[in-house]
Amino acid sequence: MTETDRYYNRSGVDGMKTWIRRQQALVDFTLASLARRRVKNLGLLLVYAVIVFLLASVMLFTHALRREASLLLQGSPEVIVQRMIAGRHDLIPSSYLEKLGRIRGVQKQEGRLWGYYYDPVVKANYTLMVSRLEAGVEPGKPSNGRIVIGAAMARARGLAVGNIISFRSYSGRPFSFTVAEVLPHAAELVSADLILMSEDDYRAFFGIPRDQFTDIALSVANPQEVHTIAAKLVEALPDSRPILREEILRTYESIFNWREGVVLVLLSGAILAFAILAWEKASGLSADEKREIGILKAIGWETGDVLLMKFWEGAMVSLTAFLLGYVAAYLHVFRFSFTLFEPVLKGWAVLYPRFELTPEVSGFQIATLFFFTVFPFTAATIVPIWRAAITDPDAVMR
Repeated sequence: MTETDRYYNRSGVDGMKTWIRRQQALVDFTLASLARRRVKNLGLLLVYAVIVFLLASVMLFTHALRREASLLLQGSPEVIVQRMIAGRHDLIPSSYLEKLGRIRGVQKQEGRLWGYYYDPVVKANYTLMVSRLEAGVEPGKPSNGRIVIGAAMARARGLAVGNIISFRSYSGRPFSFTVAEVLPHAAELVSADLILMSEDDYRAFFGIPRDQFTDIALSVANPQEVHTIAAKLVEALPDSRPILREEILRTYESIFNWREGVVLVLLSGAILAFAILAWEKASGLSADEKREIGILKAIGWETGDVLLMKFWEGAMVSLTAFLLGYVAAYLHVFRFSFTLFEPVLKGWAVLYPRFELTPEVSGFQIATLFFFTVFPFTAATIVPIWRAAITDPDAVMR
């Protein structure tokens, strides 16, 4: 290495150290400037953090709900077949199982039995379903007179394992069942109002013949052929309606988007207040701020130094508010169950499920929220500062 190369290397290192020291000095001066107007800046920081908190809470909660819905639907059938009569869902004959099995690409078809029952005691609807996985029962041989219930129903009726509960069917006939198990709290999101029973009990309770089902679930060998199989299904059974798993997921997505939009509309007043705050910040400086800039220019500060100092000021306020608001929103959603806006986004029900969302953070959502909250405010601080910085110091101080 020549002496010239060593000189330039030393110059580059020294220049970097000088730049770092300069930035440190600017940051120190910016912190001192913020401390001189601590009341105003703390109020600004609080309002800013609250806005970020509200927006981040809605975004985190809806994203977590979408994720829960997608995970739940992963185990659902690719296609559900319903029979339609006069535009209404009707029972489907068991003979359709054989017809659906002839469609190429259908791997498995299974008749399902499920329905709703209104309980006048708690004034709520239960979901009654036949399952081959009742606790303590060998698959394929469900025991009669025993049911498995959801945790919300157990709380509403004060039930425990071994208790007996009676229902009156729609034909007026009373039925008594023994609670074999209460489903765990972890499954409450999908089982709050669920009652699992044997096929014999279900058919007797609702009076459904043995050659009919509520609908038919299809498993497809190749998921990419779902739309083709659905078209063949409609052609083979004109009175049937296929419901695809992706359509159910899109429905949930639309519901969550709609509810998110409702909350954002309710928060529009706060968002408008923040927009007015940013506009006021961009529209001009106070007399004290202009005087401070004039003094800095008079003692030798360059325009770039003033702009950089004010940039650090806006960046510190906006980044601190963003971090405080986002961390508070994270705790609000995943530790305190979204207490403030829970009824709006979750909906309501007599048998309300108690569940905890799995923490899920989207990098894209963080970037979007950061761009629309931090960037505008930081940029808004530059425009008035630049106008004052290029003005003659004597004119500014006057």
